[in-house]
Amino acid sequence: MRLPRIFRTTPFRLTLLFLALFASAASAFLAYIYVATAGEATRRTDQEITREMRSLTGAYERAGVDAVNQSLIERAASERPFLYLLMTKAGKRISGSIEESPVEKFSGPPTWTTFQVVDQAAGGGQVRHPARGLQERLAGGEILFVGADVGEDEAYVVKIVRALWGAGGLVIVLGLACGVLFSRNVTRSIAGLTAVVDAVRNGDLGARAHVRGARDEFDELAEGVNEMLDRLERSMAGHKHAGDAIAHDLRSPLTRLRARLEAAYLDVEAGRGDPTEALAQALTDTDGVLKTFGAVLSIARLQAAGAAPDPALFDPAELAADISELYEPLCEDKGIDFASEFTRDLQLRGNREFLAQALANILDNAVKYTPAGGAIMLRVRRRSSGEVEFSVTDTGPGVPDEDRARVVERFVRLENSRNEPGAGLGLSLVAAVAEAHGGRLQLDEGPGKVGEMGPGLRVALILPRAA
Repeated sequence: MRLPRIFRTTPFRLTLLFLALFASAASAFLAYIYVATAGEATRRTDQEITREMRSLTGAYERAGVDAVNQSLIERAASERPFLYLLMTKAGKRISGSIEESPVEKFSGPPTWTTFQVVDQAAGGGQVRHPARGLQERLAGGEILFVGADVGEDEAYVVKIVRALWGAGGLVIVLGLACGVLFSRNVTRSIAGLTAVVDAVRNGDLGARAHVRGARDEFDELAEGVNEMLDRLERSMAGHKHAGDAIAHDLRSPLTRLRARLEAAYLDVEAGRGDPTEALAQALTDTDGVLKTFGAVLSIARLQAAGAAPDPALFDPAELAADISELYEPLCEDKGIDFASEFTRDLQLRGNREFLAQALANILDNAVKYTPAGGAIMLRVRRRSSGEVEFSVTDTGPGVPDEDRARVVERFVRLENSRNEPGAGLGLSLVAAVAEAHGGRLQLDEGPGKVGEMGPGLRVALILPRAA
């Protein structure tokens, strides 16, 4: 027979384990209390019997057996809770409150014994009480027994133990009830998360775990799962969009590449045209396609790693100087004024290759969209927060405020850039590099509109300082 699920949950099993440990500890504690209480009651009774025995033996030493006999008669008639018996040397009863001694085969030394006292009940029956006594031989040879009824003491000890057992049983029952309630709550919370996992596994990326608002570990787990699913959904949407965009944006260059190759093939077959020029153009188109795929793979690599691979310490000014040497000739050829300003002796920890590619992408965009007669400024500086900032400022058309959040997405190209070569991955790669280095990409307006130029664009790659 299979147990209900609640009894097979881990919280309920832990509850049973803790209750078992508690019951074991409580049993040991109760045993100690019983032994200590019963032992204390026995010691107190023995002390009282011993004092009574010493009192009677003192009377014997002062006035003999007649004085003891007289004392026993008086004490037996009083309310004293003792049992007395005075016997001759041969063991015959002289006087006392009991008829015979409970000590069997008495040989002379003081002897302790435990026995039963029989009383007549109100209804005519007999009631037995536990008793304890001491028997000694007096100096003249007579035998004296002094005992006491310990039924009340034992009944008191039994009441204490029963009360403790009852309290222990109540705690166990309440513990089981609390364990069941706790297990139900945990099972409900886990069942909600399990349902979300099953839904996601079946393809429903919109499923989310319920956050109860208790701010406990289950809410933290639910929030973590929801955040993970949000990122997964965004990632899947991004992959879908990337695939659609790649198919859309690569269709034209691939079509042109095929057409040119086919035309070159036909021209060679017909013995006319310039196949070398057609092949050169095909190679150029192929390089563009490969560059697009390379950018996509670089972004995917960074996002999959979650951090920049192979980080190392280096001077960002040296990196910027190397990049500026490559772009100064390009700017001169296009008639663009290029200037740079570097703060030396800064330290940056990161992947130099990826940062160089990101900086090159920013400069590529600046050179591409800045018209002849414009200007580009490359700066490296330390911000007041201690962060290191690469910035490229140009006097091109810039990017409107409402589009600045979009241009860093993959394959997003604004209308004024449709006629320019590219796939819309440059700033996406820069943003991915910044995120992998724990930094950010910031786009602001450039120096403003002057004549037909401007307002320009300032692109800042901001990275944390080296630890």
